[in-house]
Amino acid sequence: MPEQTAETLVQLNGVRLYTRHVGNGPSVVVLHGGPGAHHDYLLPQYDRLAEGRTLLYYDQRGGGRSPVPRDVAVGWREHVADLEALRDHWQLERLILLGYSWGGLLAVLYALEHPDRVARLALVSAAPVTAVWRDEFERRFAARMAEPWIARSRAELTALGLAKTDPERYRRMAFALSVAGYFHDPSRAREMTPFRVTERTRRAVWDSLGQYDLRERIRKTFPTGTAPRSLLLHGIYDPMPIEAARETAALLGTRVIELATGHAPHVEATEDFVRALDAFLPKQ
Repeated sequence: MPEQTAETLVQLNGVRLYTRHVGNGPSVVVLHGGPGAHHDYLLPQYDRLAEGRTLLYYDQRGGGRSPVPRDVAVGWREHVADLEALRDHWQLERLILLGYSWGGLLAVLYALEHPDRVARLALVSAAPVTAVWRDEFERRFAARMAEPWIARSRAELTALGLAKTDPERYRRMAFALSVAGYFHDPSRAREMTPFRVTERTRRAVWDSLGQYDLRERIRKTFPTGTAPRSLLLHGIYDPMPIEAARETAALLGTRVIELATGHAPHVEATEDFVRALDAFLPKQ
């Protein structure tokens, strides 16, 4: 664990956001996935990147330690507005964004709304920039989760009776099965820090995006050679289509570092993950 760590609650845009700062040096804002999740499941691996830089994490509105009442809007525009408010609160002229999964798409959305406020984009296992590719992800993930071995494993877990005799172990094993479809090697799912998704937030974000297609807007906002310096990192076995990552990379004028992992390269290929991002993100 890096030595310098601080946790705070920040009141912005009528909501209270949990933030966590780790390390010392140039600031990198880390955007977790979900939507409706929280930053914990990126740990401890992402903290490896705090060597020589400051990682600024926050739980996005409507998830984790940033809950909101049910009448508070949690669509994509609100998430972008929160990130802009945090930029101002942190007194950062331009942002270096490290977005994972949905957080990668959030980084792109922010860049389109505030193109002059982004210095670099690092997109890890990023959600696609079109609804068509996102639908393909849903199809691929559902197919993996429908594999017979998962149903058998769940039945075997129930038969063990751990829910009563060892509830904590049961929860961890049940969680690993619930995310097994994201992994190239499903046995590695046990190494991911468990997390929960607030369903209302998840649904509200995707509903607010509708049948989105950001490709033309990316082309217009960032004509050839004008996009922020960008890097994409993606697993070739990710149910989030790597074809979509390659398309996004082409739109941003960059490339994809392709790893032999599923959707969580920080778990399945930690050293390669750290090496690639450490070389791209500025440090002191």
